[in-house]
Amino acid sequence: MAKLKRALGLLELTLCGVGIILGAGIYALIGKAAGMAGGAVWISFVIAAVVAGLSGLSYAELSSIFPKAGAEYEYTRNAFSRRIAFLVGWMIALSGVIGAATVALGFGGYFEAVFGTPAIIAALGVVIFFSLVMLFGVKESAWFAMVGTLVEVVGLVIVLLVAVPYIGSINYFEVPSWSGVFAAAALVFFAYIGFEEMTRMAEEAKNPEKNMPLALILAIAITTALYILVAIACVSVVDPSSLAESSSPLADVVSVAMGSGAFVVFSIIALFATGNTVLLIMLAASRIIYGMADSGSLPKKLAYIHPVRQTPWAAIILTMLLTCVFFAVGEIEKIANLTNFTVFATFIVINAALIKLRYEKPEIKRPFRVPLNIGWVPVLPVLAIISTLFMMGNVGWDAVFYGTVILVLGILVYEGMKHSSNFRTNRNKNKLNENSL
Repeated sequence: MAKLKRALGLLELTLCGVGIILGAGIYALIGKAAGMAGGAVWISFVIAAVVAGLSGLSYAELSSIFPKAGAEYEYTRNAFSRRIAFLVGWMIALSGVIGAATVALGFGGYFEAVFGTPAIIAALGVVIFFSLVMLFGVKESAWFAMVGTLVEVVGLVIVLLVAVPYIGSINYFEVPSWSGVFAAAALVFFAYIGFEEMTRMAEEAKNPEKNMPLALILAIAITTALYILVAIACVSVVDPSSLAESSSPLADVVSVAMGSGAFVVFSIIALFATGNTVLLIMLAASRIIYGMADSGSLPKKLAYIHPVRQTPWAAIILTMLLTCVFFAVGEIEKIANLTNFTVFATFIVINAALIKLRYEKPEIKRPFRVPLNIGWVPVLPVLAIISTLFMMGNVGWDAVFYGTVILVLGILVYEGMKHSSNFRTNRNKNKLNENSL
Protein backbone atom coordinates (compact mmCIF):
# COMPACT_ATOMS: atom_id res chain seq x y z
CA MET A 1 0.00 0.00 0.00
CA ALA A 2 1.30 3.49 -0.84
CA LYS A 3 2.57 5.61 2.05
CA LEU A 4 2.75 9.35 2.65
CA LYS A 5 6.04 10.85 1.46
CA ARG A 6 8.43 12.14 4.16
CA ALA A 7 9.40 15.43 2.54
CA LEU A 8 9.24 18.06 5.29
CA GLY A 9 12.33 19.08 7.28
CA LEU A 10 12.59 21.39 10.32
CA LEU A 11 12.56 24.57 8.21
CA GLU A 12 9.47 23.54 6.24
CA LEU A 13 7.63 22.33 9.36
CA THR A 14 8.41 25.54 11.26
CA LEU A 15 7.38 27.81 8.38
CA CYS A 16 4.22 25.77 7.83
CA GLY A 17 3.44 26.20 11.53
CA VAL A 18 4.10 29.93 11.42
CA GLY A 19 2.00 30.14 8.26
CA ILE A 20 -0.94 28.32 9.87
CA ILE A 21 -0.77 30.44 13.03
CA LEU A 22 -0.37 33.73 11.18
CA GLY A 23 -2.97 34.93 8.69
CA ALA A 24 -6.64 35.52 9.19
CA GLY A 25 -6.40 35.75 12.98
CA ILE A 26 -4.05 38.70 13.32
CA TYR A 27 -5.21 40.34 10.09
CA ALA A 28 -8.90 40.26 10.96
CA LEU A 29 -9.36 39.91 14.73
CA ILE A 30 -6.95 42.50 16.10
CA GLY A 31 -9.60 45.21 15.68
CA LYS A 32 -12.32 43.33 17.59
CA ALA A 33 -9.82 42.46 20.34
CA ALA A 34 -8.64 46.08 20.63
CA GLY A 35 -12.24 47.15 21.13
CA MET A 36 -12.49 44.78 24.11
CA ALA A 37 -9.09 45.31 25.72
CA GLY A 38 -8.13 48.83 24.59
CA GLY A 39 -4.47 49.76 24.70
CA ALA A 40 -3.74 46.68 26.82
CA VAL A 41 -4.70 44.31 23.99
CA TRP A 42 -1.10 43.06 23.90
CA ILE A 43 -1.75 41.53 27.33
CA SER A 44 -4.55 39.48 25.76
CA PHE A 45 -2.07 38.07 23.26
CA VAL A 46 0.33 37.21 26.09
CA ILE A 47 -2.43 35.36 27.97
CA ALA A 48 -3.44 33.46 24.84
CA ALA A 49 0.22 32.62 24.15
CA VAL A 50 0.71 31.17 27.64
CA VAL A 51 -2.35 28.93 27.25
CA ALA A 52 -1.22 27.85 23.78
CA GLY A 53 2.35 27.26 24.95
CA LEU A 54 1.31 25.03 27.86
CA SER A 55 -0.71 22.75 25.60
CA GLY A 56 1.93 23.06 22.88
CA LEU A 57 4.42 21.30 25.16
CA SER A 58 1.96 18.44 25.63
CA TYR A 59 1.49 18.20 21.88
CA ALA A 60 5.28 18.13 21.49
CA GLU A 61 5.62 15.13 23.81
CA LEU A 62 2.68 13.23 22.34
CA SER A 63 3.77 13.88 18.75
CA SER A 64 7.20 12.47 19.59
CA ILE A 65 5.54 9.26 20.87
CA PHE A 66 2.90 8.92 18.13
CA PRO A 67 4.14 10.67 14.93
CA LYS A 68 0.93 9.93 13.01
CA ALA A 69 -1.20 12.04 10.67
CA GLY A 70 -4.24 11.43 12.92
CA ALA A 71 -2.52 13.43 15.70
CA GLU A 72 -5.17 14.15 18.39
CA TYR A 73 -7.12 11.09 17.30
CA GLU A 74 -4.08 8.85 17.83
CA TYR A 75 -3.19 10.41 21.19
CA THR A 76 -6.66 10.02 22.69
CA ARG A 77 -7.22 6.55 21.21
CA ASN A 78 -4.08 5.27 22.92
CA ALA A 79 -4.89 7.02 26.22
CA PHE A 80 -8.66 6.61 26.47
CA SER A 81 -10.99 4.99 23.96
CA ARG A 82 -11.99 5.01 20.33
CA ARG A 83 -15.20 6.88 21.17
CA ILE A 84 -13.40 9.82 22.79
CA ALA A 85 -10.75 9.73 20.06
CA PHE A 86 -13.40 9.86 17.36
CA LEU A 87 -15.21 12.79 19.00
CA VAL A 88 -11.94 14.74 19.33
CA GLY A 89 -11.05 14.04 15.70
CA TRP A 90 -14.58 14.89 14.60
CA MET A 91 -14.60 18.27 16.34
CA ILE A 92 -11.16 19.22 15.07
CA ALA A 93 -11.87 18.17 11.48
CA LEU A 94 -15.24 19.94 11.35
CA SER A 95 -13.97 23.11 13.00
CA GLY A 96 -11.13 23.06 10.47
CA VAL A 97 -13.38 23.03 7.43
CA ILE A 98 -15.72 25.65 8.94
CA GLY A 99 -12.73 27.83 9.76
CA ALA A 100 -11.38 27.39 6.23
CA ALA A 101 -14.75 28.39 4.79
CA THR A 102 -14.85 31.52 6.94
CA VAL A 103 -11.32 32.57 6.03
CA ALA A 104 -12.05 31.88 2.36
CA LEU A 105 -15.01 34.25 2.54
CA GLY A 106 -12.69 36.80 4.17
CA PHE A 107 -10.37 36.33 1.21
CA GLY A 108 -13.36 36.85 -1.08
CA GLY A 109 -14.22 40.11 0.67
CA TYR A 110 -10.71 41.49 0.15
CA PHE A 111 -10.72 40.26 -3.45
CA GLU A 112 -14.04 41.93 -4.18
CA ALA A 113 -12.82 45.22 -2.68
CA VAL A 114 -9.72 45.25 -4.88
CA PHE A 115 -10.86 43.58 -8.13
CA GLY A 116 -14.68 43.73 -8.05
CA THR A 117 -15.22 39.96 -8.34
CA PRO A 118 -18.15 38.75 -6.18
CA ALA A 119 -16.86 37.47 -2.83
CA ILE A 120 -18.50 34.03 -3.09
CA ILE A 121 -16.93 33.37 -6.51
CA ALA A 122 -13.49 34.41 -5.26
CA ALA A 123 -13.94 32.21 -2.18
CA LEU A 124 -14.88 29.20 -4.31
CA GLY A 125 -11.94 29.90 -6.56
CA VAL A 126 -9.35 30.03 -3.77
CA VAL A 127 -10.66 26.80 -2.18
CA ILE A 128 -10.60 24.92 -5.50
CA PHE A 129 -7.19 26.28 -6.48
CA PHE A 130 -5.50 25.29 -3.23
CA SER A 131 -7.25 21.92 -3.25
CA LEU A 132 -5.59 21.25 -6.60
CA VAL A 133 -2.25 22.29 -5.13
CA MET A 134 -2.75 19.86 -2.23
CA LEU A 135 -3.72 17.08 -4.62
CA PHE A 136 -0.53 17.64 -6.60
CA GLY A 137 1.81 17.13 -3.64
CA VAL A 138 2.67 18.05 -0.04
CA LYS A 139 6.04 19.48 -1.07
CA GLU A 140 4.34 21.87 -3.49
CA SER A 141 1.80 22.80 -0.80
CA ALA A 142 4.63 23.52 1.63
CA TRP A 143 6.40 25.77 -0.88
CA PHE A 144 3.18 27.71 -1.56
CA ALA A 145 2.76 28.03 2.20
CA MET A 146 6.32 29.27 2.68
CA VAL A 147 5.85 31.98 0.03
CA GLY A 148 2.53 32.99 1.58
CA THR A 149 4.10 33.01 5.05
CA LEU A 150 6.90 35.31 3.90
CA VAL A 151 4.35 37.74 2.41
CA GLU A 152 2.34 37.65 5.66
CA VAL A 153 5.44 38.42 7.70
CA VAL A 154 6.37 41.26 5.32
CA GLY A 155 2.89 42.72 5.88
CA LEU A 156 3.33 42.61 9.64
CA VAL A 157 6.80 44.13 9.39
CA ILE A 158 5.31 47.01 7.35
CA VAL A 159 2.77 47.61 10.13
CA LEU A 160 5.59 47.67 12.68
CA LEU A 161 7.73 50.07 10.65
CA VAL A 162 4.98 52.59 9.88
CA ALA A 163 3.96 52.59 13.55
CA VAL A 164 7.42 53.49 14.90
CA PRO A 165 6.75 57.28 15.02
CA TYR A 166 3.53 56.61 16.99
CA ILE A 167 5.04 54.32 19.67
CA GLY A 168 4.44 55.73 23.14
CA SER A 169 1.39 57.74 22.10
CA ILE A 170 -0.91 55.87 24.53
CA ASN A 171 -0.74 54.06 27.85
CA TYR A 172 -0.27 50.36 27.04
CA PHE A 173 -1.09 49.33 30.61
CA GLU A 174 -4.47 51.08 30.78
CA VAL A 175 -7.00 48.27 31.14
CA PRO A 176 -10.65 49.23 30.40
CA SER A 177 -11.78 46.08 32.25
CA TRP A 178 -10.10 42.77 32.99
CA SER A 179 -13.19 40.95 31.75
CA GLY A 180 -12.61 42.67 28.40
CA VAL A 181 -8.94 41.62 28.41
CA PHE A 182 -9.88 38.00 29.12
CA ALA A 183 -12.64 38.02 26.50
CA ALA A 184 -10.15 39.44 23.98
CA ALA A 185 -7.66 36.72 24.96
CA ALA A 186 -10.29 34.04 24.27
CA LEU A 187 -11.05 35.65 20.90
CA VAL A 188 -7.45 36.13 19.72
CA PHE A 189 -6.64 32.56 20.66
CA PHE A 190 -7.96 31.89 17.15
CA ALA A 191 -4.81 33.66 15.97
CA TYR A 192 -2.68 30.98 17.69
CA ILE A 193 -4.51 27.98 16.32
CA GLY A 194 -2.17 26.06 14.06
CA PHE A 195 0.56 24.59 16.21
CA GLU A 196 -1.66 21.57 16.94
CA GLU A 197 -2.41 21.21 13.23
CA MET A 198 1.31 20.86 12.55
CA THR A 199 1.29 17.46 14.28
CA ARG A 200 -1.06 16.10 11.61
CA MET A 201 1.80 16.31 9.13
CA ALA A 202 4.04 14.08 11.27
CA GLU A 203 3.89 11.17 8.79
CA GLU A 204 5.25 13.49 6.11
CA ALA A 205 8.07 14.87 8.28
CA LYS A 206 11.71 13.87 8.24
CA ASN A 207 12.85 12.67 11.69
CA PRO A 208 9.47 13.60 13.23
CA GLU A 209 10.45 12.59 16.80
CA LYS A 210 13.01 15.41 16.86
CA ASN A 211 11.80 17.92 14.27
CA MET A 212 8.11 18.07 15.18
CA PRO A 213 8.53 19.13 18.87
CA LEU A 214 11.21 21.68 17.95
CA ALA A 215 9.11 23.09 15.10
CA LEU A 216 6.11 23.44 17.47
CA ILE A 217 8.10 25.44 20.01
CA LEU A 218 9.76 27.64 17.38
CA ALA A 219 6.46 28.43 15.64
CA ILE A 220 4.73 29.49 18.87
CA ALA A 221 7.71 31.64 19.97
CA ILE A 222 8.02 33.42 16.60
CA THR A 223 4.32 34.22 16.27
CA THR A 224 3.99 35.36 19.89
CA ALA A 225 6.74 37.95 19.43
CA LEU A 226 5.12 39.21 16.21
CA TYR A 227 1.64 39.39 17.71
CA ILE A 228 2.69 41.41 20.75
CA LEU A 229 4.61 43.92 18.62
CA VAL A 230 1.78 44.24 16.07
CA ALA A 231 -0.83 44.70 18.83
CA ILE A 232 1.19 47.55 20.36
CA ALA A 233 1.73 49.10 16.90
CA CYS A 234 -1.96 49.03 15.95
CA VAL A 235 -3.32 50.75 19.04
CA SER A 236 -0.51 53.32 18.79
CA VAL A 237 -1.65 54.45 15.32
CA VAL A 238 -5.45 54.01 15.42
CA ASP A 239 -7.77 54.44 18.39
CA PRO A 240 -8.92 51.03 19.71
CA SER A 241 -12.60 51.95 19.31
CA SER A 242 -12.02 52.81 15.63
CA LEU A 243 -10.13 49.53 15.11
CA ALA A 244 -13.11 47.67 16.55
CA GLU A 245 -15.35 49.06 13.79
CA SER A 246 -13.01 48.06 10.94
CA SER A 247 -13.23 44.93 8.79
CA SER A 248 -9.64 45.50 7.61
CA PRO A 249 -7.85 46.79 10.72
CA LEU A 250 -4.23 46.34 9.61
CA ALA A 251 -4.91 47.97 6.24
CA ASP A 252 -6.47 50.90 8.10
CA VAL A 253 -3.39 51.24 10.31
CA VAL A 254 -1.13 51.42 7.25
CA SER A 255 -3.54 53.81 5.51
CA VAL A 256 -3.53 56.24 8.46
CA ALA A 257 0.26 56.16 8.70
CA MET A 258 1.10 56.26 4.97
CA GLY A 259 -1.95 57.68 3.21
CA SER A 260 -5.00 56.20 1.49
CA GLY A 261 -2.97 54.90 -1.46
CA ALA A 262 -1.38 52.29 0.78
CA PHE A 263 -4.77 50.70 1.50
CA VAL A 264 -4.96 48.79 -1.81
CA VAL A 265 -1.35 47.60 -1.58
CA PHE A 266 -1.82 46.30 1.93
CA SER A 267 -5.16 44.71 0.99
CA ILE A 268 -3.30 42.63 -1.61
CA ILE A 269 -0.91 41.51 1.14
CA ALA A 270 -3.99 40.57 3.19
CA LEU A 271 -5.14 38.42 0.25
CA PHE A 272 -1.92 36.43 0.53
CA ALA A 273 -2.40 36.14 4.29
CA THR A 274 -5.98 34.86 4.15
CA GLY A 275 -5.29 32.66 1.11
CA ASN A 276 -2.31 31.07 2.82
CA THR A 277 -4.43 30.40 5.90
CA VAL A 278 -7.07 28.67 3.75
CA LEU A 279 -4.41 26.39 2.26
CA LEU A 280 -2.89 25.41 5.59
CA ILE A 281 -6.18 24.89 7.45
CA MET A 282 -7.45 22.67 4.63
CA LEU A 283 -4.14 20.80 4.52
CA ALA A 284 -4.35 20.03 8.25
CA ALA A 285 -8.08 19.13 8.11
CA SER A 286 -7.50 16.70 5.24
CA ARG A 287 -4.74 14.96 7.23
CA ILE A 288 -6.89 14.33 10.28
CA ILE A 289 -9.69 12.98 8.06
CA TYR A 290 -7.11 10.72 6.40
CA GLY A 291 -5.74 9.64 9.81
CA MET A 292 -9.19 8.77 11.16
CA ALA A 293 -10.03 6.81 8.01
CA ASP A 294 -6.70 4.98 8.15
CA SER A 295 -7.49 3.98 11.74
CA GLY A 296 -10.94 2.72 10.72
CA SER A 297 -13.17 5.38 12.32
CA LEU A 298 -14.23 6.81 8.98
CA PRO A 299 -14.82 4.91 5.71
CA LYS A 300 -11.59 3.31 4.52
CA LYS A 301 -11.95 4.94 1.09
CA LEU A 302 -11.07 8.27 2.69
CA ALA A 303 -7.60 6.86 3.46
CA TYR A 304 -6.82 6.36 -0.25
CA ILE A 305 -3.36 7.63 -1.19
CA HIS A 306 -2.60 8.41 -4.81
CA PRO A 307 0.12 5.97 -5.94
CA VAL A 308 2.02 8.63 -7.92
CA ARG A 309 1.47 11.91 -6.04
CA GLN A 310 1.51 10.19 -2.61
CA THR A 311 -1.19 12.52 -1.28
CA PRO A 312 -4.50 11.54 0.43
CA TRP A 313 -6.70 12.43 -2.52
CA ALA A 314 -10.06 11.30 -1.10
CA ALA A 315 -9.58 13.19 2.17
CA ILE A 316 -8.52 16.34 0.29
CA ILE A 317 -11.55 16.22 -2.01
CA LEU A 318 -13.92 15.72 0.97
CA THR A 319 -12.28 18.65 2.76
CA MET A 320 -12.79 20.83 -0.32
CA LEU A 321 -16.46 19.87 -0.62
CA LEU A 322 -17.21 20.40 3.08
CA THR A 323 -15.45 23.76 3.04
CA CYS A 324 -17.67 24.90 0.17
CA VAL A 325 -20.79 23.64 1.98
CA PHE A 326 -19.96 25.73 5.05
CA PHE A 327 -19.74 29.01 3.15
CA ALA A 328 -23.11 29.80 4.71
CA VAL A 329 -21.61 29.99 8.23
CA GLY A 330 -21.58 33.50 9.78
CA GLU A 331 -19.06 36.19 10.66
CA ILE A 332 -15.41 35.52 11.40
CA GLU A 333 -15.76 36.67 15.03
CA LYS A 334 -18.49 34.11 15.73
CA ILE A 335 -16.77 31.30 13.90
CA ALA A 336 -13.48 32.14 15.62
CA ASN A 337 -15.08 31.65 19.03
CA LEU A 338 -16.78 28.44 17.86
CA THR A 339 -13.45 27.17 16.59
CA ASN A 340 -11.82 28.20 19.86
CA PHE A 341 -14.42 26.30 21.88
CA THR A 342 -13.79 23.06 19.98
CA VAL A 343 -10.03 23.54 20.29
CA PHE A 344 -10.25 24.29 24.03
CA ALA A 345 -12.30 21.13 24.54
CA THR A 346 -9.69 19.19 22.58
CA PHE A 347 -6.82 20.68 24.60
CA ILE A 348 -8.40 19.51 27.85
CA VAL A 349 -8.61 15.95 26.51
CA ILE A 350 -5.08 16.06 25.06
CA ASN A 351 -3.50 17.23 28.31
CA ALA A 352 -5.50 14.63 30.23
CA ALA A 353 -4.24 12.00 27.75
CA LEU A 354 -0.63 12.94 28.46
CA ILE A 355 -1.21 12.71 32.23
CA LYS A 356 -2.93 9.32 31.88
CA LEU A 357 -0.17 7.90 29.65
CA ARG A 358 2.52 9.11 32.07
CA TYR A 359 0.75 7.15 34.84
CA GLU A 360 -0.31 4.00 32.97
CA LYS A 361 2.50 3.64 30.41
CA PRO A 362 5.66 5.21 31.84
CA GLU A 363 7.78 2.75 29.85
CA ILE A 364 6.87 4.24 26.45
CA LYS A 365 9.84 5.89 24.74
CA ARG A 366 9.44 9.68 24.89
CA PRO A 367 12.01 11.48 22.69
CA PHE A 368 10.62 14.73 24.13
CA ARG A 369 9.24 15.11 27.67
CA VAL A 370 7.33 18.04 29.15
CA PRO A 371 9.52 19.36 32.00
CA LEU A 372 8.60 19.93 35.67
CA ASN A 373 7.00 17.05 37.58
CA ILE A 374 5.77 16.47 41.13
CA GLY A 375 6.26 12.75 41.57
CA TRP A 376 4.82 11.16 38.42
CA VAL A 377 2.40 14.10 37.87
CA PRO A 378 3.47 16.50 35.08
CA VAL A 379 2.68 19.98 36.44
CA LEU A 380 2.44 21.95 33.19
CA PRO A 381 -0.32 19.80 31.60
CA VAL A 382 -2.36 20.26 34.80
CA LEU A 383 -1.90 24.03 34.55
CA ALA A 384 -2.84 23.77 30.86
CA ILE A 385 -6.18 22.16 31.73
CA ILE A 386 -6.97 24.81 34.36
CA SER A 387 -6.07 27.73 32.09
CA THR A 388 -7.98 26.23 29.15
CA LEU A 389 -11.13 25.83 31.25
CA PHE A 390 -10.82 29.50 32.22
CA MET A 391 -10.50 30.52 28.54
CA MET A 392 -13.46 28.35 27.59
CA GLY A 393 -15.58 30.37 30.00
CA ASN A 394 -14.91 33.51 27.94
CA VAL A 395 -15.95 32.39 24.43
CA GLY A 396 -19.66 33.27 24.75
CA TRP A 397 -22.82 31.17 24.91
CA ASP A 398 -23.29 31.01 21.14
CA ALA A 399 -20.00 29.16 20.77
CA VAL A 400 -20.88 26.82 23.64
CA PHE A 401 -24.25 26.00 22.08
CA TYR A 402 -23.03 25.33 18.55
CA GLY A 403 -19.99 23.48 19.86
CA THR A 404 -22.33 21.20 21.80
CA VAL A 405 -24.40 20.63 18.65
CA ILE A 406 -21.23 19.59 16.78
CA LEU A 407 -20.37 17.21 19.63
CA VAL A 408 -23.84 15.59 19.59
CA LEU A 409 -23.67 15.13 15.81
CA GLY A 410 -20.30 13.45 16.29
CA ILE A 411 -21.79 11.01 18.81
CA LEU A 412 -24.53 10.10 16.32
CA VAL A 413 -22.02 9.56 13.51
CA TYR A 414 -19.84 7.41 15.78
CA GLU A 415 -22.75 5.22 16.81
CA GLY A 416 -23.64 4.76 13.15
CA MET A 417 -20.06 3.87 12.24
CA LYS A 418 -19.86 1.39 15.11
CA HIS A 419 -22.10 -1.01 13.22
CA SER A 420 -20.15 -0.96 9.97
CA SER A 421 -18.00 -3.96 9.03
CA ASN A 422 -15.09 -1.60 8.29
CA PHE A 423 -15.21 -0.25 11.84
CA ARG A 424 -15.33 -3.72 13.45
CA THR A 425 -12.46 -5.02 11.33
CA ASN A 426 -10.22 -2.06 12.09
CA ARG A 427 -11.17 -2.06 15.78
CA ASN A 428 -9.76 -5.56 16.14
CA LYS A 429 -6.59 -4.55 14.27
CA ASN A 430 -6.11 -1.48 16.46
CA LYS A 431 -6.57 -3.51 19.66
CA LEU A 432 -3.62 -5.63 18.58
CA ASN A 433 -1.59 -2.46 17.93
CA GLU A 434 -2.51 -1.01 21.33
CA ASN A 435 -1.48 -4.23 23.12
CA SER A 436 1.93 -4.02 21.47
CA LEU A 437 2.71 -0.62 23.09
